Amino acid sequence: MLNIYTNTSVIGGCFDKEFQEYSNALFEEFKSGTNKLILSDVVKAELERAGPNILCKPDEVPTRFKIEIKTTLKAVRLAQAYIEKGALSNKCHNDALHIALATLQNADVLASWNFCKLPLKKDC
Repeated sequence: MLNIYTNTSVIGGCFDKEFQEYSNALFEEFKSGTNKLILSDVVKAELERAGPNILCKPDEVPTRFKIEIKTTLKAVRLAQAYIEKGALSNKCHNDALHIALATLQNADVLASWNFCKLPLKKDC
């Protein structure tokens, strides 16, 4: 069983023609307990701005197969370090925070469809 930090794009991908096959397959793994969903408060906050079907998608995963985590000062500092070292630009702060949270949670995998790439011109 893998612990998979899943960001908002993968959850939204369940309803996006381009990504729904893979996003829904991952959610089937979460629902069956093949893998565990790591869900952060950052993802939950981002989902608040989405439609109700996207917002409720994580609720399909039984609690025993879900790890809910909160942002800590350590995660914020690690995200800032990623930005300061140039791994991501400041415009990608939430992406850096997702990576930091997954790192500190010792996630086996970080699933995303939309992380910013390494900046070529100091922006995403």
